[in-house]
Amino acid sequence: MTQLDRRALIASAAALAAAPAARAQAPEWETWPAMPWPAQEIYAALWGGRIAVAGGLKAAPGQPLHIEDRLALFDVARRSWAEGPRLPAPRHHPMMVATGETLWAIGGYGRSDAGEWTNAIEVWSLTPGATAWTPGPALPGPQAEAVGLGHAGRVHLVTGRSPGGAANGGWNDQADTDRHRVLADGRWETARPCPMARNSAAGAVLDGALWVAGGRTVSGGGTGRLDRYDPSADRWDTLVPIPPSPTTGQQVGGGLALVAVPGRLVAFGGEWFRPRAEGGGGGVFAETWVYTVDQDVWARGPDMKTPRHGLAAVGLDGRVVAMAGGDVVSGGHATRVVETWTPSLFY
Repeated sequence: MTQLDRRALIASAAALAAAPAARAQAPEWETWPAMPWPAQEIYAALWGGRIAVAGGLKAAPGQPLHIEDRLALFDVARRSWAEGPRLPAPRHHPMMVATGETLWAIGGYGRSDAGEWTNAIEVWSLTPGATAWTPGPALPGPQAEAVGLGHAGRVHLVTGRSPGGAANGGWNDQADTDRHRVLADGRWETARPCPMARNSAAGAVLDGALWVAGGRTVSGGGTGRLDRYDPSADRWDTLVPIPPSPTTGQQVGGGLALVAVPGRLVAFGGEWFRPRAEGGGGGVFAETWVYTVDQDVWARGPDMKTPRHGLAAVGLDGRVVAMAGGDVVSGGHATRVVETWTPSLFY
């Protein structure tokens, strides 16, 4: 048994042992005003007192995939939604990151003659009061389903999927990557790669470090892996992974969300797939997991009111805000649901 396997088992046992008492005392998730339209495969950023969510997709049987170009802005003080300037082109999985007064929409997938999963390199920026997005420094190469984080005025883009060959239009044209790019002073640079190549992971910034949790590989399925990056040392460390779901027995991995609150990380949502040989299908995770940084341990919080994957999330004054996403495995149904949870009432 490897060291990582032993740590995973220890973390799982500790989380399960603590679950009954913690869950009995934990406040439930609450409902906030729903997004103006349904979407999944989205990301969010806090931007000047607002939460920004752009792009995404919505699938309907017998119809072409609908790829969104709209920008939804949630006014935190008024707790109300409004629509901002549309993206220059429809995108699903566009990474949303805010640095200072600038909101960035990075890459994602668009529609082309090659297909609805054409991995894009365009980067767009928006500043307060602007009525349209401005082209920014394009990615050196496609990198979608990544983790995008803002830190010290820089944008970090970590892991995800890039074309595995000449083709770039279908989901199967893409391959997992460990790439770590940094946008600084108007150009993209390369930093130390993430220790594990994967896609659909989630990330957060806490205590001056970048945290990347979960994700999945095309060949191996979900991983609960937790990696921490120190920007000052350009160094990665691997910590205790998210435990598997005690309800489904599946490993929490792809399409989850991760939010930082003081001293802790909160992971929730995501989806899992059943192998075709076993009939296919899968499901959406309901679990909420809370990681205590100084103890390197996960504990189970209250289940999500509406389990989802491909959802957007931010941390807001110690509160977790989870927006939209798909409430069934894959792209079958997108929601408008917005729900919040206050972790400090849990510990």
